[in-house]
Amino acid sequence: MLTPRRIPGALSRRAAVAAVLTSVSLALAGCASSSAQPPRPATPTAGAAQSASPSGSSSSPPPTPSSGSASTPQSTPSSGSAAVQGSQLPRGGTDLFPRYRLVGYSGGEASKAFGRLGVGNLDARIREIERIGRGYTAGGHQVLPVLELITVIVHARPGKDGQYRSRIDDAQIGRYLAAARRHKALLLLNIQPGRADFLTEVQALQRWLAEPDVGIALDPEWAVGNGQTPGRVFGRTTAKELNSIAAYLSTFTRSRGLPEKVMVVHQLSARIIDRVQDVRKHTGVEIVLSVDGIGGRADKESTWRTLVKPLPAAVRPGFKLFFEEDTEHGKLMTPRQVLRLKPTPDYVLYE
Repeated sequence: MLTPRRIPGALSRRAAVAAVLTSVSLALAGCASSSAQPPRPATPTAGAAQSASPSGSSSSPPPTPSSGSASTPQSTPSSGSAAVQGSQLPRGGTDLFPRYRLVGYSGGEASKAFGRLGVGNLDARIREIERIGRGYTAGGHQVLPVLELITVIVHARPGKDGQYRSRIDDAQIGRYLAAARRHKALLLLNIQPGRADFLTEVQALQRWLAEPDVGIALDPEWAVGNGQTPGRVFGRTTAKELNSIAAYLSTFTRSRGLPEKVMVVHQLSARIIDRVQDVRKHTGVEIVLSVDGIGGRADKESTWRTLVKPLPAAVRPGFKLFFEEDTEHGKLMTPRQVLRLKPTPDYVLYE
């Protein structure tokens, strides 16, 4: 596991559990096979516009990610897509907000330390999300459940390619997407990139992003530069990089007639995103900043005020709660307390 040396105390617990043993890294590295096909989309809810099924072309490998930097988005993908014109969100419509409030769990099969989502039966976990979500319907919002799957996993050692990360296999992503569809939920693919490039990792997930109910979550805390080791330093990103990724997703989404994509960006402290105020609106993409501060209610609210203050209109606020770490400092915040935050979170994530 990553040793949380030279990391502020608030992050130490997360650093200790944020990566799995090197043996797991070696087992996962290079196993992102193309054999699994995305499950067929769930039938839209009553009253929604008709949504066609994915074509059989989903079994073909996605276009090869470009080797360029994050500032040079890949060209528009070819028309051979698993998704089709007219597809909708799991519970209807093509626009996420203001109709929906997103409520979800994060985690993955690689380690229970990743969060609640990787513990036990997936259907049971989604039913838990539904129960928690009942507390977030204030203001007439409909809750849209979210499964945030740790898909690109950061590691303490470089691995064969020197990138300090591994990718989970398509079969696991397929299992989570199938579970999401059984409950009309969204699947978000979380990226902890290590030394890899965020955009390259996003492009490697094209076959899944071609689905109408799959989005992206970025964890820049684990995005480090050459010569840096994850867990020894804070990772970071910039508004320029985030705009690059959002522009790519916007082109991808519009070219395939997909509903809006979620692009979550996790932030623990102000230093993790440079010039967040410069993040721009991108058609077809909803950018959400998840405030990930750990601690008691007062500390979490203080972190919230600090991180949402510079947010531009293009970025929607999100809030993260930790079942274990937060309760070491008192009771877990209730939905009513979370909804009192200003501005009100559009995404509430539990780990």
